[in-house]
Formats: sequence, C-alpha cells, structure tokens
Amino acid sequence: MTETADDLSTPLGQDKPRRKRRLRLPFTAMQALAVLLGLVLVAFAGFAIFNKDPLGGEPISRVAIRESKPAAEEKAAPAATGHETKAASKQAVHGDQKTGEQKTVTIIDGSSGSRHDVVIGAGGETGDKAGDPATAAPAVMTGVDQRLLEKGRYGMIPVAAADMKPFSVYAADADRTKAAKMPVVAIMIGGLGVGAAKTTDAIMKLPGAITLAFTPYGADPAKLAERARAQRHEVFLQLPMEPYDFPDNDPGPQTLLTSLTADQNLDRLYWHLSRMQGYAGIANFMGARFIATEAAMQPIIREANKRGLGLFDDGSSPRSVAGQIASSQAMPFGKGDIAIDAVPTANEVDRALTKLESIARERGVAIGTASALPVSIDRISTWIKGLEGRGILLVPLTTAMLKSKSS
Repeated sequence: MTETADDLSTPLGQDKPRRKRRLRLPFTAMQALAVLLGLVLVAFAGFAIFNKDPLGGEPISRVAIRESKPAAEEKAAPAATGHETKAASKQAVHGDQKTGEQKTVTIIDGSSGSRHDVVIGAGGETGDKAGDPATAAPAVMTGVDQRLLEKGRYGMIPVAAADMKPFSVYAADADRTKAAKMPVVAIMIGGLGVGAAKTTDAIMKLPGAITLAFTPYGADPAKLAERARAQRHEVFLQLPMEPYDFPDNDPGPQTLLTSLTADQNLDRLYWHLSRMQGYAGIANFMGARFIATEAAMQPIIREANKRGLGLFDDGSSPRSVAGQIASSQAMPFGKGDIAIDAVPTANEVDRALTKLESIARERGVAIGTASALPVSIDRISTWIKGLEGRGILLVPLTTAMLKSKSS
C-alpha cells in the first residue's frame, strides 16, 4: 500500500531512483587465504618429491684444501702471515713432502653405507665431529715418532717397528731405580677429551707423573692429548665397551659390543685408534660386559699387543678376563685398585687416597683411577705434595705396570 502511494505521488516523467547493487565475490577472504596456503604446500611437496638431491637430509662437512707450493716458489714468497705459518707448521708435522704419501678422508654415506675416499694435500685441515666415523682422523701430533705409525682405514694408527713399541717410546720419564726400591702409586685420570675446560684443568693443575686417559670423542681429542704430552703427562686411549645395561647405558658411537663379530669390533677398534696418536696403551671406558667376555676381548687384546700397546683395566668389573688374556700374550698390563672419586666429596676422596697408600705399602704397587672433577683434582693435588715424605713414590702408569709385572 505504501509503495502504491509513493508511485501516485511521484511526478509524471520521473522514475523512482534505483538502489545500487554491491559487487559480491563468490568466496570469502578466509577461503581465499586457505586456497593460497594450499598452493604453497603443494608447491613445496612437489619440490621435495621431484628434486633429486642425493645429499638431502645428510650432514655435510666442508674441507678446506690448500695446495702446497713448490720449494722454489716458497723461497720467493714474502714473509708468511700468522695463518699461513700455522698451515706450514701442519705440513711439516705431516712430513708427506718427503715421502710423497697422500692423505685421504673416508666419507661414509649415511643411507647406503658406501665409502668414498677423498685425497687431500699434506697440509689439508679437516673438520671433525665427535663420534662420527665419517669424519677424517686428526693430523699427526707433534713429537710422535713416524716409524710407529701406519695408515689404517680411518687414519694413522700405532704400530710396533723393529724393537720399538709405543708402550716404551711414549712412557713418561720416571726414576725406575728408585721405583724398584720404594712402594709406588700411580693415578690415571680418565674420561678426558670431551670437556675442554676440565681436560685443561687436569693437564695444567696435576703433575706430569699423573697419567691422563682420553676418550675418542670430543671436538679435537688429538689436540688436547698433544697438549697433555707437552706437559710431560703420559697418555692412554680409552675404548668404549659394552656395559651390562647397554643400550640404556650407552658409552657412545662405535662402542665395542659382544653382539658384533670379531671383524666388526676390529673395524671399530681401528676407528678409535686413529682418533689421536702418541699414546702408550689402551684402557676400557665402561664395558663391564665386554671386558668379561673372553671371545670378544681376545681379538682386541691380540691386535693391541701386536701394535706394541699396553693394556689397562680400570678394575670396575670383577669378572674381567683382560688380565688373564694379556698375561698369556706377554702384554704389559695393569689393573686399577680403587676408584678414588666413586663418591665425589672431599672427605671420601681423601679417604680413598689414604686407602691407596695402604695398598701401596702392602703390595708395593697401587693404582687409582679418577675423573677430572674439580674436587678430585684439588684433593689429589694436595695429597701428592707430602706423598714422598711419607715413603711412597708417585709414578706414571706405565712404571707401575712394569713393576707389577716384575713383582
């Protein structure tokens, strides 16, 4: 009715104004955003499926390779910068210019397991990742006798040469005549190489007669071991071995396992041996099950003995067969008597050190083990100061091992 009245009141010749229609899209803004995100996801999935990248998802290591200059060119070159001097020093350590021997980096594909050897120059410097068998072995350490090294599948490993053995050549200096007449004590600090700070504390704060044992892990165990030898410490290499509660308690990559074949464990042994040089012997790192299994230990001890190394058992496994096997092969052997910091408090460490003295007086030789805890380093350092005045001589581990064998 209202609409009709409006029409009647409108002047003739004039139309009623029409309402403007709004432009409406067939979809909402949220729908458009959802479609756009969908297209992005489809594009990403297509790239991931059809892009053939053989290294996709695999760790990548970059190796800087420096070409060595001919001797004549080096003489004509100006004075080297600090960086160039460091590189030249490493080339001298390798010593390959004289022998012409090539260095190689073995790269292992993480998916297929295939190996690929990359030849590098004598002065090549490689990166290193803790516990990764695909990374290159460290450069040969200074002060290491080249005659006691041979090229293994993962790098340079120790070997006996003629009448020379690493156990004798890398043993720390000691007064053997005095040690034969007095009760002696040796201490091995283990687990080094992973934490640079605690390793440095052990190297610098403890006297050279303390033996330091390095695990094969860490950013650069070879460099730390070299520093230890520069401070006149004797060095041992710790091999990660299977404990009874493995894999809940895992010593780390390349652990020697009772479930592996002898060849598989030997392959892992060669990797461990190549992580550094200049050590007098090997020691177990954990490994209560492995060190108590004769079939597993036999090939490891036989190979280590053939290479002129000594063997140290930290004494943590009462079922260990290491001493029996080492004795049958006339291999230098030692066994820990007490874990000094099993309870890491000052009072308990002091009590353990007192017990170590008693064992030395009773048997003539006592060997203690400890880690590089601040409390351990502090209490051992204090205890050592008055040790000789109490009639006991502190000696390197190799000296105690030799005295144990002769007594």
